[in-house]
Amino acid sequence: MNEPKQYGFYIDTTKCTGCKTCHVSCKDRSDLPKGLKWRRVYEYGGGSWQENGDGTVEQNVYSYYVSIGCNHCDNPVCVEVCPVGSMHKRRSDGLVHVDPAVCIGCEACAFACPYDAPQFDRERGIMTKCDGCYERLAVGRKPICVECCPLRAMDFGPMDELRARYGAIADINPLPSSTITKPNLCIKQNRNAQDGGDVLNEFEV
Repeated sequence: MNEPKQYGFYIDTTKCTGCKTCHVSCKDRSDLPKGLKWRRVYEYGGGSWQENGDGTVEQNVYSYYVSIGCNHCDNPVCVEVCPVGSMHKRRSDGLVHVDPAVCIGCEACAFACPYDAPQFDRERGIMTKCDGCYERLAVGRKPICVECCPLRAMDFGPMDELRARYGAIADINPLPSSTITKPNLCIKQNRNAQDGGDVLNEFEV
């Protein structure tokens, strides 16, 4: 009997330009109302300028973008804290889903998730989140955010295949440490990137 697959995302921060096509395509595919963002694009920067005293200036300023949504974690804290079992991890593909018929909209999952993945739909009174475009997977397609990226800075598939192709790095600022939830995420780090933990949500663009 074949073992169930665990799907996840790959993000190439050396290619991402922060265009938000992934963000917009996700909202369009899912018909998300204003305020709900299942995928977000963060800008992270640093460095400084230094005057040399002779009229010249040196600098090491940098910035890069990181597209992030739900990482369908191995240890999803959203599932752990859900009091009614609405938030659950599917055995068939490892995707974390919300059962809208069971959800009570308490937002416990949103408070627990370090990636801000669960989003509260105020009109419906329930939690929502990235579902991995499971209906597209069923017909051999990749998630809409991946297929719409104009720079091909994203990929999606079984994690063993992604890690074999891209490596196993899952940390980068401004994301939290991957040790918290063990996200199913591979990242190609920008040359200026650091390994994560400096979480700055206000840098979302």
